[in-house]
Amino acid sequence: MVRGELKSRPLYSSLPASVGVGVACPPADAAAVYAARAVKPSVSILTPDRRRESPVAMDASWVRAAATRLAGLVVRTPVLRIPALDAMAGCELWLKAENLQRIGAFKARGALHAVGHLDPSRRAAGLITYSSGNHAQAVALAARHFGVRATIAMPTDAPPIKVAGVRELGAEVVLAGTTSAERRAAALEIEARTGGVIVPPFDDAHVIAGQGTATLELVDEVRVRTEGGTLDAIVVPTGGGGLVAGAALVCGDGPTAVYSVEPHGCDAMAQSLEAGVRVSVEPGPTLADGLKPVQVGELNFAIAKRYLAGALRVDDRELADALVALLVHGKVLVEPSGAAGLAAALRGLPGAPRRVGVILSGGNVEPSLVAGLLTRGASA
Repeated sequence: MVRGELKSRPLYSSLPASVGVGVACPPADAAAVYAARAVKPSVSILTPDRRRESPVAMDASWVRAAATRLAGLVVRTPVLRIPALDAMAGCELWLKAENLQRIGAFKARGALHAVGHLDPSRRAAGLITYSSGNHAQAVALAARHFGVRATIAMPTDAPPIKVAGVRELGAEVVLAGTTSAERRAAALEIEARTGGVIVPPFDDAHVIAGQGTATLELVDEVRVRTEGGTLDAIVVPTGGGGLVAGAALVCGDGPTAVYSVEPHGCDAMAQSLEAGVRVSVEPGPTLADGLKPVQVGELNFAIAKRYLAGALRVDDRELADALVALLVHGKVLVEPSGAAGLAAALRGLPGAPRRVGVILSGGNVEPSLVAGLLTRGASA
């Protein structure tokens, strides 16, 4: 795996053994600053020994099988190269444009794959899920494809564009609180009342395998376009962990370092990796409405702990700058959650990798938000 120093930043020294987790933390003086500001360091690194302690039953064969089943159901989205962004990052960026996927996000892959695996009699009872937006649209799409009804629990503060997208696909929307725990409770109540089947947003083997097909396509295209080359690193926006777990399965123990990327204050994966066990967080405010889980999935965490090279955190300014840079220099629009990987890559990754894969995970964003970010950028 790629290791070394952050571009223009020192790599943090190891935690003491008493902490019981193979991550990295700042030296004592920097740690005090972070504690005073209530801000976590932006990079956590996992050691190879710690990863080997976490065996998982799934591997890349699950993702390859999912790719076969999804052929013709999802879009093989383009992999973009944007020279201006390469110059800003100081490396080659290979951008997987899942914002151009059906329903505008990678979530279509996992939902269609998981629903396709259901027994037809179970599927006929109706689909249920809980989501802040993109998985909601993905399950609504799957329900329409298979000709069954769908009921979706969404947060009361979900972006209107995402709620409208779910309804346009024919699903019923039930608004429930502002956290993933509240949405899940509402979904369980709907399940008990209707007899429908819940399609989990991330903690499900078939969902993970489906999401992994985005990374599989990315690494395959890099191999073809570079005549056998590989990515040195890949950065993956992370909420509940479906997309990053799929990416980790594809890359496995190979030469590509896989990093999760989360907003500061919504960093359930990073905190869990640092603790060595899943922890719950109270999501703070962030532009990235799709990256706000209370807790990452159990299976997702097991895969992440086994294969991830580390966890990265980005702030709202970095998310906004990445979104605007991609729009201005690449003429490509993503939502703030979808810009998280690019934000981390533009700041610089551990080991200064030469060739970096970036998953642009979604593009469902309110026009007014984009207008505000562009105006702020123009006046900065």
